[in-house]
Amino acid sequence: MRFEDLNWTDVESYLQSDDRLMLVLGACEQHASLSLLSDVHIPLALADAASQQTGVLVAPPLNFGSSPYFLAYPGTLSLRISTLLDVVEDLVRSAYGHGFRRILVLNGHGGNDGARARLYETANSLPDLHIAWYAWWVSHSVEAVAVKHGLKPSHASWLENFSFTRVGDTPEGSKQAPRVPGLMNAHQARQVYGDGSFGGPYRAAQAVMDEVFQAALDDVLQLLKFE
Repeated sequence: MRFEDLNWTDVESYLQSDDRLMLVLGACEQHASLSLLSDVHIPLALADAASQQTGVLVAPPLNFGSSPYFLAYPGTLSLRISTLLDVVEDLVRSAYGHGFRRILVLNGHGGNDGARARLYETANSLPDLHIAWYAWWVSHSVEAVAVKHGLKPSHASWLENFSFTRVGDTPEGSKQAPRVPGLMNAHQARQVYGDGSFGGPYRAAQAVMDEVFQAALDDVLQLLKFE
């Protein structure tokens, strides 16, 4: 159940019986042959699936994150980290003002991790606010699936190649992981990463991807209990 399918009185009615909300943080950045919004599509798909089972509301996703290292790839639109932190805090404060007290942040992009620290500070100033943070690609559950199948997670590789993130033909085989010299500017990053993948197989079997998604969904459903 998404905000976009409701009006304000629907949300007011929802808050009479539930104070939970899912907030998706994503990014608009290169993902090799995959969608520029892969970091939005994946956590939003998890949120929608969890909402279908629980009825918890899903706020509109934040489609932009902090991706300064990919700015040499056309299509990447990046927020300054200071802007991102302020935006995330403002969204949470807005939700809190309406009566949401249990907020699950589904983060789809590693560059947004700084927002987690800001939310610790925000929680200190908002009584009774409970925030959970979930980054699906680094969860132990997803890692277990990868280990089971002998696969290594990496950016724009098999791990993010779902049916709903594909927008073109996926390359065959695997890519050798590039040597990363350290912190790089955007132009250096493009030279090092080439097509944008960080290495490994470009694609995994559908059964593997179904396992990954289910493992992450189980995590989300557990977190929504706010135990």
